[in-house]
Order: sequence, then structure tokens, then C-alpha cells
Amino acid sequence: MTSTCIACGMPMSRPDDHAMGDPDKDYCFHCAHPDGTMVSREEAREGLTAFMVNTQGIDEAAAREAVIELMTKLPAWATD
Repeated sequence: MTSTCIACGMPMSRPDDHAMGDPDKDYCFHCAHPDGTMVSREEAREGLTAFMVNTQGIDEAAAREAVIELMTKLPAWATD
């Protein structure tokens, strides 16, 4: 069964997609520190911005704006 990362929206269909390979964690390995804790809002924002710049070829300011909008729709950051 596929779930979605609460911090970045990535689909997680395999145990390895989850933090520390633990399907009980509701965030992905990209959104986890090595000890398995979830990244901060700022870390997620920076990581998602870099991902958008690298994969979609948009400038950093536009990527940051898109990420800020996206994060308001993700469970981990919606009320933060």
C-alpha cells in the first residue's frame, strides 16, 4: 500500500521509502535525520527548494515560493 510523506508529499510504496525503513514512520527517508527524527520546517523548506531547482530548472526564488505554498498543504507543516 502506498502512503504519502507528511513532510514533502513523496509517495512511499516500499518500506525503504520510509524513514529508517520503518513503514510505521509517516515521513520519508529524505525527510529524516540519520537518527530517524524528522527534519525541521526550515530543513524541509531548503531541501524541497533545492529539489525543485535541480529537477524542474526554475530559479531559486520561484522554487522557494512554490515550496512555501506546497508546505501549507502538507500535514507536518499545515498547523506549524
